[in-house]
Amino acid sequence: MINNMTGTLSIQTENIFPIIKQFLYSDRDIFLRELVSNAVDALHKIKGAAHSGDFQGELGELVVNISIDENARTLTISDNGIGMTAEETDKYINQIAFSSAKDFIEKYQGKIEGIIGRFGLGFYSAFMVADKVEILTRSFKSDKAVTWSCDGSVNYVMGEGERAERGTDVILHISQDADEFLRPWRIEEILKKYSKFLPFTIRFQGKTINNNSPAWIKKPTELGDEDYKNFYKELYPYAEAPLFWIHINVDYPFTLKGILYFPKLKKEVDIQKNKIHLYSNQVFVTDSVEDIVPDFLSLLHGVIDSPDIPLNVSRSYLQGDPNVKKISNHISKKVADKLHDIFHSDRPAYEKAWENVGVFVKYGAIRDHSFLEKTKEIILVYNTENKFFTLDEYKKYVESKQTDRHGKVVFLYATNAEEQFVAIQNAKNIGYDVLLMDGILDVNFIQYIEFQLENTTFVRVDSDGLDKLIDKGVEAVSLYNEEEEKDLKRWTEQAAGKIPVELRPSTLAQLPIFITVPESQRRIMDMQRMGMLGSGEIPDYFIATLNTSSDAFKRVFLMSDEGRQKYLRYLLDLALLSSGRLGGERMAEFIKHSNELSAKIS
Repeated sequence: MINNMTGTLSIQTENIFPIIKQFLYSDRDIFLRELVSNAVDALHKIKGAAHSGDFQGELGELVVNISIDENARTLTISDNGIGMTAEETDKYINQIAFSSAKDFIEKYQGKIEGIIGRFGLGFYSAFMVADKVEILTRSFKSDKAVTWSCDGSVNYVMGEGERAERGTDVILHISQDADEFLRPWRIEEILKKYSKFLPFTIRFQGKTINNNSPAWIKKPTELGDEDYKNFYKELYPYAEAPLFWIHINVDYPFTLKGILYFPKLKKEVDIQKNKIHLYSNQVFVTDSVEDIVPDFLSLLHGVIDSPDIPLNVSRSYLQGDPNVKKISNHISKKVADKLHDIFHSDRPAYEKAWENVGVFVKYGAIRDHSFLEKTKEIILVYNTENKFFTLDEYKKYVESKQTDRHGKVVFLYATNAEEQFVAIQNAKNIGYDVLLMDGILDVNFIQYIEFQLENTTFVRVDSDGLDKLIDKGVEAVSLYNEEEEKDLKRWTEQAAGKIPVELRPSTLAQLPIFITVPESQRRIMDMQRMGMLGSGEIPDYFIATLNTSSDAFKRVFLMSDEGRQKYLRYLLDLALLSSGRLGGERMAEFIKHSNELSAKIS
């Protein structure tokens, strides 16, 4: 016989409930995660009791049922787990939950961030949404049920109740400011967020809403390619199929399970993070895993699950925790190992996937030098002929024809095949090879990797002085004497206006006038665009260079002043057009002039 009793919770201040409501208001949907997780724990315990022989009855189907009664304004979480006796209810509900409440309040009042699940307040999170909470529970060891209720004050009522079977019901009387939690769609949304992969059946209003045997808890030998793809679709219903995946299954020296996927990426969209979901024993915790997964690997998608990650402590403690560091290093190594496996076992497939994979590898190389060391041998570059090379392979491929006077191998590259088409063709015409570096991270990558490679430099194919940079043993010769060159420069400066002009014989340039930008200036402009420099505007600086090895200027010495200006202006506009810099009024004038010339030809 259980005597009805009233009492005061073992709590050393009455401020705990206002603190829960005030500081956790934005995260109050977590209450359902906590209560369902408690119910799942009860199912684990009855299963354990049956395994040990302490419980010898029928387990039946172990399940958590959630239901709403909109008329009564109640939300009920019910399980057929281990249940509690009166003594256990008093111990676990009335005492332990608030044993450290005073220390908690003194330490965190005024500076509390999402704390539910972190300070033993799981059950009492129910009071964020409820004016009153009731418990009806019956232990597997007893034929008597126990009731308990509390209205959000420090007072409770406990007595004997009626429950035919073992287990626990937690009944929340939803407060007036929490009507959303009486809406079936809202409860289902929360359950799918936090409880989608719990290990026992979770039913809401009679409908099963979870997959209690997700792919990551299985052994890799139990899964085929379609299983992995189907699980990815379950996680990301609208995403394209992944490129490949990594199954993590570690039991020592820490416990870590999970599946990480390499998704397909698009150049024109921002890289999306927060796609890795962290679970603890199949309970969703967060998708902000930057302190657990290396930053560069947050580009991956998937799931990691570890009970060894200390979720109940501050972020600074998390960053210094040795288990977290080991887990982070292990994930990084597994990713590098997977990439090596694909590269060596199926290089054509690796090359085909490089457009997407390369983003991860390059980002990792930039962010983490140790990852660069792990993957340096399998970083690929490809030229304008779409032929792939490792960095070492490419260096050997071009060193005989692209070594400068200082003994550095020059990697010529283009960032836009269309805009730099003329420069690419000029370089190829005299035997140079050009890389295509047009990925979303390539400008950053060039800045970084150049310092990691010995005797190697990157130079964009349309850079200033390129034909002087590489020693081919062939020098271009000017067709004009010193006086003629002075006249050419003066006349061209008049036509160019504010555009700087210089003269140079060139073996590269096909146009009589070509546009160049010093590589150092280009790097500064690129760094500013990437936000690596201040916000001050750096103008688009370029030089109009006259190729004095071209005979296109011979006629200017015979022209009138007006004809010479029109002709040089036309040649200059052709150069600007070929470099993508001709626009606005000047473009309109160029078109008009071109039409006039075509009319004369006809």
